[in-house]
Amino acid sequence: MNFGSVCSGIEAASVAWHPLGYRAAWLAEIEAFPAAVLAHHYPEVPNLGDMTKIATEVLTGTVAAPDVLVGGTPCQAFSVAGMRAGLQDARGKLTIEFVRLADAIDHVRTARGEQSAITVWENVPGVLSDRGNAFGCFLGALAGEDCELQPSGKRWTDAGCVYGPKRAIAWRVLDAQYFGLAQRRRRVFVVASAREGFDPASVLFEREGVRRDTPPRREKREVPTVCPTLRAGGNSTGGDRPPGTDVDTADSLIVCHGTQDPCTSTTTAFALGRNSGGENAVCAFTQNSRSEVRQINGDGQIVGALAAEAGAQQQNYIACRELAQTITSNYGKQVDNSDTALGPNVVASTSAVRRLTPTECERLQGFPDGYTLVPYRNKEAADGPRYKALGNSMAVPVMRWIGERIALVASAQMQEVA
Repeated sequence: MNFGSVCSGIEAASVAWHPLGYRAAWLAEIEAFPAAVLAHHYPEVPNLGDMTKIATEVLTGTVAAPDVLVGGTPCQAFSVAGMRAGLQDARGKLTIEFVRLADAIDHVRTARGEQSAITVWENVPGVLSDRGNAFGCFLGALAGEDCELQPSGKRWTDAGCVYGPKRAIAWRVLDAQYFGLAQRRRRVFVVASAREGFDPASVLFEREGVRRDTPPRREKREVPTVCPTLRAGGNSTGGDRPPGTDVDTADSLIVCHGTQDPCTSTTTAFALGRNSGGENAVCAFTQNSRSEVRQINGDGQIVGALAAEAGAQQQNYIACRELAQTITSNYGKQVDNSDTALGPNVVASTSAVRRLTPTECERLQGFPDGYTLVPYRNKEAADGPRYKALGNSMAVPVMRWIGERIALVASAQMQEVA
């Protein structure tokens, strides 16, 4: 199958789907750095730029009407990291432009006697609770209803189906941590199509025995097999090390979360990891530019010192985490200390505290090492644009699973027709 991609970013869909035999007919990205990444990796695929113009170009025959349309329209209008203005935000209105493009593609394909396209859309779970019912408007337009759809409760559920006069639609919230990544990243995925015999629910929903989002089977306080950045391959000194490795050795690499930016703060920043099997965590602690290593319990109380005297209880500690939190587009920037949910993922190598590197963030999203290290503005890309592009992207393994499921269901549908 061939596909068209809008709001392409750094093109997780191509990385995920090319090994499956899918080929991109065209891409659409307007931001400068992601466009440079696309030009570097996919020079033969046209970047159409502004997605709002593509529907007209499809109808006039100047742009191909592909088998699959995929895109993650901007999430800032629905995210807690943005103003949550929903469809009142110009970026939020692109959800409706996405539907207009899907309609144009199906119109051309139907006129040619071809099967309708399969549509894949991605966004943050915040769209399900948008105050203006943006998700209901999106579903209604995609299904071919003449009004917005309403949820059965106060908000839209994390999974569901709609069968309208124009398309069948299924949606489901998927978390990247259940697809082999060491990152908690929940996103809502929508699959829709007017193709006869193609049920999107068969793509996103599985029998209970083979579901991918089964909760991890760990007892409370059980030590994870390997620390998250290590599992993603990110050890600054080379080679994987188990979480039992002492934090004050050169080989250790520990992932956690701090309430302040460790690279700019002169007050408090820290990284946590498990010790050699006990219930306490090891903490690389920085205060007023002086690094110390301490042991703390799950409540953030200092219970021992490895490189300094034990001190009084410190505020703003949080317990060791097995997985990195969601990488955001503002990852490389100073963080508002009042909102710990948006703090950086940091690591400790010996007693030094640092951010994850762009390469480690590439691994946490499932991209090859150095994927975003491309020529940009006549020099090698800086870290800032790479962090932003990775934070805005989709998780590659999740997209690969969706691509595999689409191919499986489409193949079964074609066999039934035959």
